[in-house]
Amino acid sequence: MAVACGIVFLAIVAFCYLGPFVAEACGVDATTIDTVRGASSPSWSHWFGTDTLGRDMLVRVMIGGRIAILVATITTVIALVIGVTWGATAAYAGGHVDNVMMRIVDALYGFPTVVLVIVVMSVFETRSLAALFALIGAISWLTMARITRGQVIALRHREFVEAARALGVPSARIIFRHVLPNAAGPVIVYATLALPQVMLTEAFLSFLGLGVQAPLASWGTLVTEGSSQIIVYPWLLAFPGIAMALTIMSLNFLGDGLRDALDPQTRDLGTV
Repeated sequence: MAVACGIVFLAIVAFCYLGPFVAEACGVDATTIDTVRGASSPSWSHWFGTDTLGRDMLVRVMIGGRIAILVATITTVIALVIGVTWGATAAYAGGHVDNVMMRIVDALYGFPTVVLVIVVMSVFETRSLAALFALIGAISWLTMARITRGQVIALRHREFVEAARALGVPSARIIFRHVLPNAAGPVIVYATLALPQVMLTEAFLSFLGLGVQAPLASWGTLVTEGSSQIIVYPWLLAFPGIAMALTIMSLNFLGDGLRDALDPQTRDLGTV
């Protein structure tokens, strides 16, 4: 199941990133406006129909997927870097350093993440894509830090770590060379499961008008535009919604599969 979902996700990525080039070669793009045609239902010439400005919805869904996947990927990488570094440092240092660092994490957990993004973007009056990356990434690392801390605590007194410490290897090298590679399994699984969460966060912010701004479009903005016209033009909501749902489902099942594959207890049961 996980392999099939991984293939589906790769197919969606190829659809979003390569599809627009194929469409352009066929003379179809997402920017050509045809107000005479306006919104038209799916047909042979426009498989996903057109929006109220006559723009091809198939290409708009492809380009919207590019931005949605890009936002999710970059934001998850930001959260991964911050969370892994924070959690590993806290666990390896231990003592008061660990207590202070993890109390900061606990305090940040008390803030509703989406509300925090809304407040910051409203106060600074910014709608840039870079700001969206930074804000969502800056609040998505907390769980990553806890997972990493737990793994490092379990590994920091293992024989190979003690041997490296006895040889005088610097702490930073021990963490990034010896400890983190052995703690990578749960971190990779959580990163895979974090991607759909970030996509949903971006879609919700776009629904509130705080996400990706025109002329750019993501699946979130397309769903927002389509939801206001669902009765008259249902395809404007259906196709971007289906694309987003397939992506989120494939990533969730892929994450579950990776979790089972990387769980030593599951592997042991499979060999009994």
